[in-house]
Amino acid sequence: MKDTASKYAELISAFNQHAWSRARQLASQLLPLLPKDGALHYLGGIAYMQLQEMTQALDCLRKATKLEPNRADFAAQYAKALAMVRAMSDAQSIASRTMALSPKDPFVLDTLGVVFIQAHALEQATTAFRHAVALMPNHAPYRFNLAYSLIAMGDMEAAERELETSIGLDPRYWKAHLRLAELRRQTLANNHLDRLSSLLSKYENNTEAQIYLNMAQAKEYEDTSDYPKAFDHFVRGKSAGRSSEHASIMKRDANMFEALTRAFPEESVENRQGDPTNEPIFIVGMPRTGTTLMDRIISSHPDVYSAGELHNFHMTVQAASGSKMPFLFDPEIIARARDINWKQLGAAYLSSTRPATAHKTHFVDKMPHNFLNAGFIAHALPNAKIICLRRDPLDTCLSNFRNLFEGESSYYEYSFDLLDTGRYYILFDRLMRHWQRVFPGRILEMQYETLVASQEVSIRRLLEFCGLSWNDACLHSENNPAPVNTPNAWQVRAPIYQTSVQRWKKYESQLSELKDLLRAADIKLDP
Repeated sequence: MKDTASKYAELISAFNQHAWSRARQLASQLLPLLPKDGALHYLGGIAYMQLQEMTQALDCLRKATKLEPNRADFAAQYAKALAMVRAMSDAQSIASRTMALSPKDPFVLDTLGVVFIQAHALEQATTAFRHAVALMPNHAPYRFNLAYSLIAMGDMEAAERELETSIGLDPRYWKAHLRLAELRRQTLANNHLDRLSSLLSKYENNTEAQIYLNMAQAKEYEDTSDYPKAFDHFVRGKSAGRSSEHASIMKRDANMFEALTRAFPEESVENRQGDPTNEPIFIVGMPRTGTTLMDRIISSHPDVYSAGELHNFHMTVQAASGSKMPFLFDPEIIARARDINWKQLGAAYLSSTRPATAHKTHFVDKMPHNFLNAGFIAHALPNAKIICLRRDPLDTCLSNFRNLFEGESSYYEYSFDLLDTGRYYILFDRLMRHWQRVFPGRILEMQYETLVASQEVSIRRLLEFCGLSWNDACLHSENNPAPVNTPNAWQVRAPIYQTSVQRWKKYESQLSELKDLLRAADIKLDP
């Protein structure tokens, strides 16, 4: 008994010191001795989660919640773990039940808010973040998270107040500066350039500061039409965040694209043995090409629900293949494609989107990088629609380089270098051409420039492809009341505009090497 108590004390010490491997070891020794100890299951679950051992983490946290059903902190971490494995329906359900316990811990409430954000339950997220801020009003990250959900809900004025408060509380909460710059179009009379410049010079040796502050300053210089300075700060910001392993990362990506092409060869005949549902509409393409606009247009139709950017499909493929590694890094998933039960894969994906997607006839899954999954989708969901957004190649590459993608870094590592972005675009272009050959008629490619120039004609073609009747609401996507989970939400809520077309010409003198790279790969460029 004394040894058990000693080990328990050592576990708590290891936990508090974030010595996760030791905490896991001690928890695994103690759990058989104390199977009814909810706190022990909780401590072990957190250790397993920190080490990305999610099967054990989920088991421990589920048991902790069952043993201590009134512990909101236990349940919040269980919901977080479920969200990490993209079991979003269960995560949202647990988070909702936890909110019903009326938690008074701001950390718990913030954790629940993040789970709700990931589950696309933005009203619940805003409520959770508001409660967290009320309990700890001087904590900058809670203010920032509240601002994030307010932006998604369309309350820009309140979001701006929260971001300014966050910066006032902690000027070194760097990401708040970028989000503030992105919140609206800045002007010569109203911007944050002086503050950003002062902080940049003060924190020259802080990598995170250099990334976020340079990207924020670039955005504001661009808004005020000082394009040479804007590009210079884009380069500085992205260079600060660029991995020293960028060459191997690009090689990894090239190998992945090649493996996908081999897995679904030219002579492949489309398999019609998948799940017969016609509910999903996948919007794919390079990021920053108008995929959010397309989502808003389609989900303006009364028969369509916007499910947001779901990671569910590739997580379902990962589970079906038996892989323990993330999809983008594991060539074994691709190699095992021929052994997948397509009907089960399609049904598992559909189930993973419930209950949110069950209330309308169709739903949109707007994960741009699902273009990598197009072969799997075509087999597993033969009646699903796939729409690929295309945009001028130079505008596509520039827009990816101008944007700081957060969260899913494994998708976007190419974007920290302009020429790497060009190389990735070449891989994307070749893969899309391959999918069109292998699955003729399955993917509708739409040009962003045509969409904004000929809206009604393009939208009619789009709805016809999706099997949807005409509805005038689709012409006015700016009136779509659904939340917008994207940094530039103010742009999405505006009427369709053409100011982003041929944006690259504002940076033409800086893009000569990119042009040469794309032309050498037979990518057609406008003069």
